[in-house]
Amino acid sequence: MPPVKKAKRAVGRGKKVAPAPLKTENVVKKKAKKVNPLFEKRAKNFGIGQDIQPKRDLTRFVRWPKYVRLQRQKAILYKRLRVPPPINQFKQTVDRNLAIELFRLLEKYRPESKQSKENRLKKRAVKKAKGREADVPTKRRACVRQGANTVVKLVEQKKAQLVVLAHDVDPIELVLCIPSLCRKMGVPYCIVKGKARLGRLVRRKTCSAVALANIRPEDRTSLSKLVEVVKTNYNDRFDEIRRQWGGGVLSQRSRARVEKLAKAKAKDLAQRMGF
Repeated sequence: MPPVKKAKRAVGRGKKVAPAPLKTENVVKKKAKKVNPLFEKRAKNFGIGQDIQPKRDLTRFVRWPKYVRLQRQKAILYKRLRVPPPINQFKQTVDRNLAIELFRLLEKYRPESKQSKENRLKKRAVKKAKGREADVPTKRRACVRQGANTVVKLVEQKKAQLVVLAHDVDPIELVLCIPSLCRKMGVPYCIVKGKARLGRLVRRKTCSAVALANIRPEDRTSLSKLVEVVKTNYNDRFDEIRRQWGGGVLSQRSRARVEKLAKAKAKDLAQRMGF
């Protein structure tokens, strides 16, 4: 019986890949970079005890001073916790345009500097020594009155025409009662940003509160306009302000967790309902 020839299996008879098209563009030969034989190329090794490490942004790893850490922790706590209305009202400061007009008026009533006071007293001493005039005390010039105790006294006596408070007084209890007192006595008050800005006004580092008691006749019109706006924004809104709580803002991680739980509950409810 003749042997049966087995059919050979076709090897590699699949689809052939099309050849790459011929490049018609002129190939630009790269010029070899000239290497100076005097300088040897040495790769840097950043291992321990080797080359100096490159400069990186290490802000997250800085051990900040204690006062900076306290400032940041305080700001976070004011966001997370529920802040009662008497404290939360100090976040509602005057807008930029009103602040410009307010400080433009207050600049005219800055207390005299040490140098000007010294010059005034020297002139008075010279006149007294020559015997031309009797030594009569000079009348107090119109200027802003500064300090929480002085402002409270002026408000209680109804002598203050306008009270300006700083929003970042620490501890806040120093000026916490002044808005309620101003409202009770009918004195217009406002809150501005920065105890340092009030401090520059009265030639100090910081100042918690200032008040205008005496004012010159030429500035009465500008003061009346400011008082009208301030009363509308603060005194007349006192009942609304004392109901507004602050804080209660969750962190990004907490918000993500709440959203995840809400999605899981919605999905579970949809499965129960058969959707």
